[in-house]
Amino acid sequence: MIIDTHTHLYAREFDHDRDVLIQKAIAGGITKFYLPNIDSASIAPMLALEQKYPEHCFAMMGLHPCHVNAGVEQELAVVNSWLQKRHFAAIGEIGIDLYWDKTFFEEQKHAFKTQIQWALHYGYPIAIHCREAFDPILEILTSFKTLPKTIFHCFSGNLEQAQQLIALANIKLGIGGVLTFKNSGLDKVLQQVALEHLVLETDAPYLAPVPFRGKRNEPLYLLEIAKKLAALKDLSFEEVSKTTSQNSQYVFEKG
Repeated sequence: MIIDTHTHLYAREFDHDRDVLIQKAIAGGITKFYLPNIDSASIAPMLALEQKYPEHCFAMMGLHPCHVNAGVEQELAVVNSWLQKRHFAAIGEIGIDLYWDKTFFEEQKHAFKTQIQWALHYGYPIAIHCREAFDPILEILTSFKTLPKTIFHCFSGNLEQAQQLIALANIKLGIGGVLTFKNSGLDKVLQQVALEHLVLETDAPYLAPVPFRGKRNEPLYLLEIAKKLAALKDLSFEEVSKTTSQNSQYVFEKG
């Protein structure tokens, strides 16, 4: 069993072959797919996919930082209304992204803090998106006395940053296709990070691993990431699959 902790399988990029790809992945041993929300527009397709595959697809609820704008309060109200309606696997993906646009930096920080507070209130884990924003995210995380169980999605930082996150407790690093990129440097970092701190993800349809880099990412490509991590750690594929899945279950399962 392998768990994909972060995948946008409801995205339009999969509309013509989604079912085929999911069945191939399940046949390949990838049994659970966690679906991070983006904004109010992505909720319906995400929930429809979860309803179609209730034993395999699990929806999160949250507002992605790239979709934070002047209407942030209305979007947060939608998130909160859904959190009051039903159970979700996590609150995500949430965080700060300063790569594309810094216009709504203050609103991003507000949305991030608010959604962490909701996670603590409802007893949910969180999935964090971070791009060009490690320091402000760390500042917000350390401002909380306690944190929810957390996956730091698409971790691609240095060893010091990895250690800072792990020191906060309850945080797992989401490892995806970047690990396979030749000059990312992530392989050297993860050589010094214990497997107990890592979970696997695709972020499909984005960030496809080598040898598919530049193409649409697919569920089955999670196997390439697991193989790369196994080779890096000098462990068997089975050990990497088992341990990262246990780590994922620690985050997403209550208790």
